[in-house]
Amino acid sequence: MKTKYVDLIEQTFDFPQEEFKLKDDHLSFHGIDLMDLINKYGAPLKFTYLPKISENINRAKNWFVNAMAVHNYSGNYHYCYCTKSSHFQHILDETLKNDIHIETSSAFDMDIVENLKKQGKIKDDTYVICNGFKRDQYVQNIARLINNGHQNCIPIIDNYEEINLLTEATDKKFEIGIRIASEEEPKFEFYTSRLGIGYKNIVPFYKEVIEGSPQVSLKMLHFFINTGIKDNSYYWNELRKCMSVYVNLKKICPSLNSLNIGGGFPIKNSLGFEFDYEYMVSEIVNQIKSSCDEANVAVPNIFTEFGSFTVGESGGAIYEVLYQKQQNDREKWNMINSSFITTMPDTWAINKRFVMLAVNRWNQNYERVLLGGLTCDSDDYYNSEQHMNAIYLPKYTKEEPLYIGFFNTGAYQESIGGFGGLQHCLIPQPKHILIDKNESGELETTVFSNQQTSEQLLSILGYDYSLNKTSENEVGKQNTMLDFSNSL
Repeated sequence: MKTKYVDLIEQTFDFPQEEFKLKDDHLSFHGIDLMDLINKYGAPLKFTYLPKISENINRAKNWFVNAMAVHNYSGNYHYCYCTKSSHFQHILDETLKNDIHIETSSAFDMDIVENLKKQGKIKDDTYVICNGFKRDQYVQNIARLINNGHQNCIPIIDNYEEINLLTEATDKKFEIGIRIASEEEPKFEFYTSRLGIGYKNIVPFYKEVIEGSPQVSLKMLHFFINTGIKDNSYYWNELRKCMSVYVNLKKICPSLNSLNIGGGFPIKNSLGFEFDYEYMVSEIVNQIKSSCDEANVAVPNIFTEFGSFTVGESGGAIYEVLYQKQQNDREKWNMINSSFITTMPDTWAINKRFVMLAVNRWNQNYERVLLGGLTCDSDDYYNSEQHMNAIYLPKYTKEEPLYIGFFNTGAYQESIGGFGGLQHCLIPQPKHILIDKNESGELETTVFSNQQTSEQLLSILGYDYSLNKTSENEVGKQNTMLDFSNSL
């Protein structure tokens, strides 16, 4: 009878997989021996495997280049990284190695762009696609970039006032895009996205405000679906509606030459994950070309803004199971040495699931468990994987530590969790490790941030940490008292 954890995984999935392999009775991830990582840095632990970012960028580039060749598509493809997925410098440094462009969301994003320009990592011809609802500071920062000579800064108009705000902030000529307010899926709580301008209003808006402007020219139409790129009737229907707007605009607007289809490529959330990326890219390119050929207009350059797809699969988190609580006759709680709410907030906020596997003890028997975090919050738990409504792990024993890993957590979790700030119940933020390859292809690790200290958290809260420190004289008195009490 096969009752070991390794048997369960091999019977349930096609295992081993490209990134997940077994070394003796413990797990490796992209060739990283996770037990070696734990032995060196301890747990809880977060890590970022930087080479995976470049790998995914170049996978997507190849899919689009190949699809354009197959369909005889004459436009160009531009890969943009949306910085809101992860703003860290090590992430931007890795993405920009691959000749890509940037999509921003807020005023402070523009400060990052300017910082990277000063370092020579962003050039004047790098596209900076400025999305989001723009208020004063964001408008001023966009204008400053344009005024300083950045050739390819393209603000995406989200509401009717933004063109006037931008033309007041700069006297230079600049290009813009318009975001389509897509209609949401029927199951959504609202019908139309709050972002952008409605399908029917875009052509009249162009004619009234942009067409006669000596300063502003329309370059891009921006199309984004909240639920992402999926092979379903809803996505294809919205893409066709988008192309109807594009071809009507193109007929009256010669400067329009680009279509931004946003982002939304899914990432692996289970060992059973399947998504035919190549088919989807090929069909998107085909649909765009067919619409343009029918209308007898030139095909657009295609832009994408991949965030989670770029960085998501580079991240991971490792925890130790501290203790097991048997709460009734069938529920066993494995308590981890951190918090899901603070370190992987999407598991709590939107019920997101990640790849979850035991790191060690694969050759031991398994059991069904629930996972609980350290906070005193009833929502601090993780109770199912994407493919089944249960969690199975090697049986807990006090004698041998059990470590578990969550993988593909690299997008949004640090920014939503408030990296470097307060954490729920003051559970400290874990140590974070960066993993890269040197010129010889060998793995190298560096500490990006250590686990938060009490001093850091108290300082944020406004407390004088010096009051918590005990003087040497007081320590001596305490030790004397302790010695005396022990002698009684």
